[in-house]
Amino acid sequence: MQEASRSEAHGDVPIGAVVLDPAGQVVAAAGNERELTGDPTAHAEVLALRRAAMIQRSWRLDRHTLVVTLEPCTMCAGALVLARVSRLVFGAYDPKAGAVASLWDVVRDGRLNHRVEVIGGILEAECGQQLRDFFARLR
Repeated sequence: MQEASRSEAHGDVPIGAVVLDPAGQVVAAAGNERELTGDPTAHAEVLALRRAAMIQRSWRLDRHTLVVTLEPCTMCAGALVLARVSRLVFGAYDPKAGAVASLWDVVRDGRLNHRVEVIGGILEAECGQQLRDFFARLR
């Protein structure tokens, strides 16, 4: 949630993500940076995966876990599959764009070459409230 707060500080939707190595240690972290960079792909999950891959010196993040405050969108779910992430843990479900449980299940689609274990709803109330508060302030 700390990374999500950093996103909000520069005007972006407060979503934060961390990549954990097989021992559970934080390898990389990021918040949304779309507004900061003008990059439509600068979602917290994608940035965290990029940073972890650079640090690990490999695009394969098998045995790693991505923890994120909101259920990933289709782009981010696809990135999880392509990076061979083993586990996804997320907070709030996203009924409008969620691609791992709500609308689609990209990361567990049997037609793809990799499947990701999914654990959803962790700190769901807190993660959801942070998003609701952000959007209430915009209105």
